[in-house]
Amino acid sequence: MFTRRRLIIGGAILAVLVALLAWRMFFSSSDEPALLTAEVTRGDIEQTVEATGTVMPSELVSVGAQASGRIELLNVALGDTVKQGQLIAQIDSQTQTNDLQTSRAQLADVRAQLAAAQATLVQAKQDFRRQQILVPGEATSQADYDAAQATLKSAQAGVDAAQAQLRQSQISVNTAEVNLGYTRVVAPMDGVVVAIVSKQGTTVNANQSAPTIVVLAKLDTMTIEAEISEADVIKVKPEMPVYFTILGDPDTRYDATLRQIEPAPESIVDQVDSSSSSSDEAIYYNALFDVDNPDGTLRSMMTANVTIVLDRRQKALQIPSSALGAKGKNGTYAVQVMNEKGRLETRQVKIGLNTNVVAEVLSGLEQGDKVVVGEATASNDSSSNNGGGRMGPPPM
Repeated sequence: MFTRRRLIIGGAILAVLVALLAWRMFFSSSDEPALLTAEVTRGDIEQTVEATGTVMPSELVSVGAQASGRIELLNVALGDTVKQGQLIAQIDSQTQTNDLQTSRAQLADVRAQLAAAQATLVQAKQDFRRQQILVPGEATSQADYDAAQATLKSAQAGVDAAQAQLRQSQISVNTAEVNLGYTRVVAPMDGVVVAIVSKQGTTVNANQSAPTIVVLAKLDTMTIEAEISEADVIKVKPEMPVYFTILGDPDTRYDATLRQIEPAPESIVDQVDSSSSSSDEAIYYNALFDVDNPDGTLRSMMTANVTIVLDRRQKALQIPSSALGAKGKNGTYAVQVMNEKGRLETRQVKIGLNTNVVAEVLSGLEQGDKVVVGEATASNDSSSNNGGGRMGPPPM
């Protein structure tokens, strides 16, 4: 009797286990799919525009020669720090010196001519005064009077001509002094020598254009030129917060403020010079901002990964954007919430800032609530419950 009872109990337990296994295989997995959920949390949210930028000196100047000749002395080396007015290079000045001496000699000659003309004018004035005194007493003839008057006018004209020549000669001297000064190439600003284009001993020709000798840059402040696509440029405004990293040090973040968005892309120069333009090319606008560079870490032409912050929320209630369902006419979104009993309920949630990754919750949810973000599949069964995917329809 005891053995028979054990067999009956064992058979009943086995039947129950088989029934449960059959129910899970044929009903549970198909009718009630596993759902991925995410907890409503608090955190910072940023809506941003990403861009690639180039690090450039805040000022970049090509120092050229305005005089032709051989570079006798190059007074700087690559990487030198120079002050405004410091000698950069000395060009052979013999021709300019000769021109200056010639101009000064001509100026001295004209001054002598002017002195002679002035002496003649004094004599002519005295002769004319005597004729004026003699005319009333008829002690001189009308012809002598007229001749004295003509001589006076001629002497005055000679002085005027000499004075004009004097001014012209003075201008020639000034020009010669300026040309001689051009043989001394000096720094137009404080900066660092970042390139040497013409070496000592090179002959430069400034007749058509000023040849570059060195390139100076201000490296204590760098300007980042970030390329903003035409799809994003309408969202970007001056004074927006911006930060970037460089490839060599991705863990260091540099913060700044957007200074300017250029009104036209750089490609407009090519379009002005060319009669035809291509509409297939992507259009980018430069956004400019400055950052201090006291230790010289940032170097010219470095690549910067730039982030422009369009909007920001701190310690905001947030959920994954994938949890949002259809948007209603009143502006709220349908969100599936898993309650404490493991059942689903639909709530209407008001959303603020939405980055398409996370969304700010203004009302309808509380911190700690669990929202459905998708259904578990073979590819994400082993992932955390914060996985994504657009939310499907609620189970019936």
